[in-house]
Amino acid sequence: MWRHRELESGELHQKLKQHEILFAGNTQLKIYGRLTCSSGKRMLKSNRVFFVDEQEAIAQGYRPCGHCMKPAYKKWKDAAI
Repeated sequence: MWRHRELESGELHQKLKQHEILFAGNTQLKIYGRLTCSSGKRMLKSNRVFFVDEQEAIAQGYRPCGHCMKPAYKKWKDAAI
C-alpha cells in the first residue's frame, strides 16, 4: 500500500505505467475501487492510498466501491448481512 501524498509525481506515474498500482482506496471511509472511478477521482490526496490488487485492499480492511465495483460490492454486502 502506498499513500498518495508520500509518492513523488514521477514515482507515481512509473508505478501506474508498470501496473504496480491497480486500485485506489480512501483511508477515511475504508473503501477501494478502480483508478477510473468518478467517486475515487474526487477523493482528497491526503485520504488516498494505492493498492497492487484487490487482495491487498481487502487484507488492509477496505471494502469494494459501490459505484465502480458493483458485483464485488454486492458480494461483500451480502456476506456482511
